[in-house]
Amino acid sequence: MAPTLYDKKPEPGDLIEIFRGKYQHWALYVGDGFVVHLAPPSEGPGAGANSMMSVLSDKAKVKKEEIWDVVGHDQWCVNNLLDKKYQVRPIREILREAQAYVDQEMPYCVFRGNCEHFVTDLRYGKAESRQVRQAVETVGMAAMVGFGVLAVAGIAVSIFGGGSKKKNEEEEYK
Repeated sequence: MAPTLYDKKPEPGDLIEIFRGKYQHWALYVGDGFVVHLAPPSEGPGAGANSMMSVLSDKAKVKKEEIWDVVGHDQWCVNNLLDKKYQVRPIREILREAQAYVDQEMPYCVFRGNCEHFVTDLRYGKAESRQVRQAVETVGMAAMVGFGVLAVAGIAVSIFGGGSKKKNEEEEYK
């Protein structure tokens, strides 16, 4: 049995966060030991780096599977991450909608329609992905730092001069 990070037993409608190393997979607990999740072809317990290939997929299938088949040996926890931000939809509606998606193929995009978007849309009626937001912020910050370095270099060149020593010597003798 895979370890949980907390001793909280999932309840129907709870979001399950599964730690796959460099990223998290998300599922919705529907009761009786089952979850519903959006799974690109490369997703699965122990997939490791292969699961990162899901960024190349444009389709995924909604599956209903036993939680332990999805979790494998990875750590997981109940994480209803947006409960303070959004109102939780009625559990009956969440479960009915989740069941209606089972076995359907859906468009998949790691930035706009991944497993986290799927389950947050079911629970809250709002498709959000904290992983994507954090990745965008990280890339944005790296771009800002890169731009800042270039700007400082440009200022330094304009203050201290960017000409070569040879060019400066030629101007001296004119």
